[in-house]
Amino acid sequence: MKIAGTRFIQSSSSDSESLPFLEDHPFASSFSGFSDEEKEDVALAESLLASAEKVGYQQFERASKLLTHCESLSCKTGSPAKKIVHYFSEALRHRIDRQTGRVSAQDFQKGQSFDHENAAWELNPVTIAFYKELPFFQISMFTAVQAIIEDVVEATKIHVIDLEIRKGGQWTILMQALESRQHTIELLKITAIETGTTRHIVEDTGNRLKVFAQGLNISFSFNIVMVSDLLQLREDHFDIDPEETIVVYSHYALRARIQHADQLETIMRLIRTFSPNIMVVAEIEANHNSPSFVNRFIEALFYFSAFFDCLEACMKDEKNRMIIESLYFSHGIRNIVAAEGAERKTRNVKIDVWRAFFSRFGMVEQELSSLSLYHAELVAKTFPCGSFCTFGKNGHSLLVGWKGTPINSVSAWKFL
Repeated sequence: MKIAGTRFIQSSSSDSESLPFLEDHPFASSFSGFSDEEKEDVALAESLLASAEKVGYQQFERASKLLTHCESLSCKTGSPAKKIVHYFSEALRHRIDRQTGRVSAQDFQKGQSFDHENAAWELNPVTIAFYKELPFFQISMFTAVQAIIEDVVEATKIHVIDLEIRKGGQWTILMQALESRQHTIELLKITAIETGTTRHIVEDTGNRLKVFAQGLNISFSFNIVMVSDLLQLREDHFDIDPEETIVVYSHYALRARIQHADQLETIMRLIRTFSPNIMVVAEIEANHNSPSFVNRFIEALFYFSAFFDCLEACMKDEKNRMIIESLYFSHGIRNIVAAEGAERKTRNVKIDVWRAFFSRFGMVEQELSSLSLYHAELVAKTFPCGSFCTFGKNGHSLLVGWKGTPINSVSAWKFL
């Protein structure tokens, strides 16, 4: 896909309306060493990119011609490239139909009614297989928890504020580390911030963690701060003891608030009042929030192409893989590509953007230890496909990727 992107940029000045069929492609000589299928995939991706460019210029008739070509040669099965072109073509068609009035705003919203963001965190056989077989979630979780373990090495009372606890598996890792360390832990308190109607799920998580803590003989407290809107959060919602060492954990939690800047501001200002020892953050490392449609399209195409390639390598059950692709990922792609304004909910940004945002609250990035980086690589090696995981740095933050394409970031922060 990156080859197609590079070639597309080189040829984007051309104004030809002809479809880039492989046999007369102007760059055919550069396909040296490629199989016939790989050549077809690159040419197909170039057609998709050309169609997106035409949509960006609102040249819908020309875009539709190119898109029809893409739709005819792509499918839900086959190579990862053909699958990714299929889902992006589908999303691009929705955008064209929406902008040309073929689909009303009401009909478009009906198609967006499935909440892929929240559904991805609901445990069922498919999502369990996804988190078990793909390495990124566990790599970022273990790395973030390791940073916390090192920061609270001598603390006896620890208060963790989790911005989105989900099933809480990260805290069983922390408990095991606390139980085996030299300094006795007097109390581990976890406060989970939740919105919406998921209190019973969070309560179940708390009950499981209490049982786990009892098994390790750790004094444990679990609290829930439930609000319908993060703007309602107040300092007195939190039971803060001056003797506690406060830790803030945000694992893919902030990205959901990018659309609501006032909510992000509220929660960061509140966190600052607690003077936490450390805040660890894991986020998607992609720019899906560009105001430029074409830039956003290309960024999303590269990101999801890497993810589809990862799914092909890591998820061996074809049925589970197809459900992840056709249900969860396809809705995410459609939201990024076809939606605008308040309807566009998937708005990931890169660590550079988070760094600038955090600096407004007096936050300073901390270097992750060599042990944290070692843990990240060690976790990757536990996966059969882990050799394709790549690691890099941006500032002091760890970037975890797939064959060189960044997928997520892990960072640690102190408050001045």
